[in-house]
Amino acid sequence: MGYPKFYDEVQSIEVKDELSNVLGAFEDGEYEFNYEDVVKSAGHSCPTVAGAYLMTLNALKFLYPDARAVRGDIRVEFKEVLEDGVAGVIANVISQITGATDKSGFKGLNGKFARHSLMSFDASISSSARFTRVSNGDSVDVIYDPSSIKANPNMQPLMQKMMQGSATKDELKEFGDLWQDRVKRIFEDADKVIKVVKV
Repeated sequence: MGYPKFYDEVQSIEVKDELSNVLGAFEDGEYEFNYEDVVKSAGHSCPTVAGAYLMTLNALKFLYPDARAVRGDIRVEFKEVLEDGVAGVIANVISQITGATDKSGFKGLNGKFARHSLMSFDASISSSARFTRVSNGDSVDVIYDPSSIKANPNMQPLMQKMMQGSATKDELKEFGDLWQDRVKRIFEDADKVIKVVKV
């Protein structure tokens, strides 16, 4: 299975999930997500998927500085409504990692391990998303802005040819390579595109 090698260079996110321990899925409920995992789930790699991953990685580092992030202990709020723009794509990535969902998630076992109602939209916040550690109430706002990482100018004419169905196989390959190059640069310059602020 071929994929851009920079996926392997992105820091993974380590989590602890008591539900997975109780149900015998992972010993001690400990496992990790990497960027390749979320790309498989989303079906593609783009600035939005990369941004959702980086938002989650940095928020969880702040909320759990000395321990694994705990799935089911994380509430996430979005400024946008679910149907706006790429809110749903971002929410899906964050949900995969944190376990947080809106009303559709796991209802729990005898009142424990519930994952539903931990994600909400149309919140009164000014950031891209707010992450809250339920167990202690700590919250951080995360702002993601990749506009400083410019796309290669060759992408636009290649995209036009692709949309018109006139792109050659080599041009399609070039477009994909240039697309992933921007994603790679977003990860390389994460400090420029991500800001985490304690609430």
